[in-house]
Amino acid sequence: MQEWAIRDVARATGLTSRTLRHYEQIGLLHPSRVASNGYRFYGEAELSRLYRILSLRALELPLATIQIALDDDGSLEDAIRSHLSLLEERRDRTIQQITLVQQTLHAVQKCQEITIKEVFAGVDQSQYESEVRQRWGDEAWERSTRRREGMDESQRNADDAKSLDVNAALRTAAESGITPDSDSFQALVADHYAWVTDYWGGRRPDRDAYIGLSELYVIDARFAAAYGGQANAEIIHAAMQTWIEANLS
Repeated sequence: MQEWAIRDVARATGLTSRTLRHYEQIGLLHPSRVASNGYRFYGEAELSRLYRILSLRALELPLATIQIALDDDGSLEDAIRSHLSLLEERRDRTIQQITLVQQTLHAVQKCQEITIKEVFAGVDQSQYESEVRQRWGDEAWERSTRRREGMDESQRNADDAKSLDVNAALRTAAESGITPDSDSFQALVADHYAWVTDYWGGRRPDRDAYIGLSELYVIDARFAAAYGGQANAEIIHAAMQTWIEANLS
């Protein structure tokens, strides 16, 4: 029976070895065998299952739903039907988001005064899914998604308001001229770290993860725009770096 090493499977699929091991840990995909040195190998049956996994992932189905669909063929229709409902809901949110962004753009063009809440109203956090999955793994995104799915509408509204408050405070601090290493700015970064921990479903970012997040704020124009421009993003990045050195070993 032909087998492929985990590194070859990772290279062929574009997945990381860490992702494949995560699939194994959650029972989604087991290797055909594990050698005495710990190397994992996959046979044709495992590659066939992985092909189905990736096909369903292309539909943006959560891993838990994919596992149910693979373990119970009769539930695949329900899984796809559920995904269709999700896409329809996303379509409706997108239409609402377009309207909000158009209103914000019109206000800016007319030099009308707008609140920080109105500026962020059109920002959809789900657009950052690929960055989260690539940088911190599928589990980080899945935990965050499960957290949101477990909330009712009032809790989601409160959660959105918290997100706006935390990030608006950073933007205001950057615009106010206070130094990134000041006590007040550092307290805001601490609030931001606590917010990220909560948003990641209770998983505290380690040093590398939080550094990666701070770097994303300056290299991704979408984040910089949300904080009022590249200059503000650079200041916030500097404040986060100072906090990291003092609090994350």
